[in-house]
Amino acid sequence: MDVRGELSEFLKSRRARLRPEDVGLPRYAGQRRVPGLRREELSLLAGVSVAHYTRLEQGHTENVSADVLDAIARTLRLDDDERAYLHRLAHAAAGSRPSRPAAAAAAIRLRPGLQRMLDSLDRTPVFVLGHHTDIVAWNRAAAALLDLAAVPAGRRTWSHQVFLSADFKGMLGDGWAEFARAHVSYLRVLLARNPGDARLQAHIAAMRTASADFRQVWGEQSVSTWSGRDYVFTHPVVGRLELSGETMLLPADAELSELELLVAEPGSPSAAGLHRLIAESDRKASAELG
Repeated sequence: MDVRGELSEFLKSRRARLRPEDVGLPRYAGQRRVPGLRREELSLLAGVSVAHYTRLEQGHTENVSADVLDAIARTLRLDDDERAYLHRLAHAAAGSRPSRPAAAAAAIRLRPGLQRMLDSLDRTPVFVLGHHTDIVAWNRAAAALLDLAAVPAGRRTWSHQVFLSADFKGMLGDGWAEFARAHVSYLRVLLARNPGDARLQAHIAAMRTASADFRQVWGEQSVSTWSGRDYVFTHPVVGRLELSGETMLLPADAELSELELLVAEPGSPSAAGLHRLIAESDRKASAELG
């Protein structure tokens, strides 16, 4: 990853979204050459020199303190996720170490205890994720929701589902754009946390090549963590499903990242629909076995 380039584009994008009147400066009557705040205006508000900020926006972070980054974050009105992203990029740019070579993806065998937990949650879709949005394993409820077994292993990632699966996009309907933006925002968080992860870089580069939608959303420079999100699917078999996403980290499993659980409210139409969907999936599986 070109960390300095990412830092530069991120700061420019956040500067461009603010108008002088947004931060208490008088409205500019003439024509501004660029949208948003000028570097001079931002520097004045943040209490840093123009030269110091300019070097930061060019990706040079060797002498930038955490206090200066916080002052710039406050001036740019960054939220907590964006502030953390700025600090991570600045830290990574100061290190400027080369990326680690990309290792080939290997088959992952779940621990017996983790596999038992996955199997026991037979009424809740659960996905086991790796570090590159790859969907490593899933349970029978998840299989009823998404036919991942039919997807080639190399395309079995959330990125591919969101941007290259017409079926998944159709189930999301009007919520697709928000879901897609949230997914790409989280990829940026992952990339800032692991700037030397060549597999993650290669995954993002491949998605930028494969999907014009991905390229567009990636260019927005949005940043946010992924936790506690709600899902609304329109499934072709049972219709509308409103599910709450919950994330469980897996710190004891070095090759894994987290569990993603999709939970329906007990007694709700979505819970009933999910149960019907699982039952229909089980019926088909039994019929195929003979």
